[in-house]
Amino acid sequence: MSETLTIPARFNGPPGSANGGYTCGRVAQVVGAEEVEVSLRTPPPLERPLDVVRDGERVELRDGDTLVAEGGTTELLLEVPAALPRDEVADAEESGRETWTEKHPFPGCVVCGPERDPGDGMRIFPAALSGRDGLYGACWTPSGQDGDGDGWVLPELVWAALDCPTSGPVANDGSQPGFMPIVLGRLAARIDRPVMAGEPHVILAWDLEVDGRKRRAAAALYDSDGILTCASRALWIELRQPAE
Repeated sequence: MSETLTIPARFNGPPGSANGGYTCGRVAQVVGAEEVEVSLRTPPPLERPLDVVRDGERVELRDGDTLVAEGGTTELLLEVPAALPRDEVADAEESGRETWTEKHPFPGCVVCGPERDPGDGMRIFPAALSGRDGLYGACWTPSGQDGDGDGWVLPELVWAALDCPTSGPVANDGSQPGFMPIVLGRLAARIDRPVMAGEPHVILAWDLEVDGRKRRAAAALYDSDGILTCASRALWIELRQPAE
């Protein structure tokens, strides 16, 4: 019997397709390595069985003949910043809430969409941290319903939490003429220790490189004691202007 994977409708990103980080996390679980990188090749469909194709350490996710995503082992090799006080991050998040939500290109995103209700969406709203040289931060207290039944957050939801915040430092300004949103093209992550549901966490994100339409950034997740639990590296792609 062939192996399949279905992404529930709740875990959408842009309208009609799955959240990129969540999808990458599901693929990473199939790969089963400590450090995994997943590339998205087309918007992942929702509520449809997708074929899992294994080739050694590589895994492909296919929708019929269409390659949706592919993943394999990697080395993250990231220098991460020291943890910051949660109060500082919370204050910045509150001050920057309108900036993040007002011009959000995908307001229904399960991770960072302002239109999702608490408990339904993850409501992670990264904001620039004043005086921190381009660093962004967000607070996240994982919901108990996103746990595995033993008090730990499902790994694919940790991947999702490590996705959207990386867009903050490299996203285009939605208030500017000719604005085009960015979408996730690739995500690599490492989960060093399980993430506890109900525990307050802090996410920090920073830019790595901007090269035309390609934007690279990273993120790190810290528990309530300021201990690094997970990290990620993302490639974002700016959508093309529509043809006139």
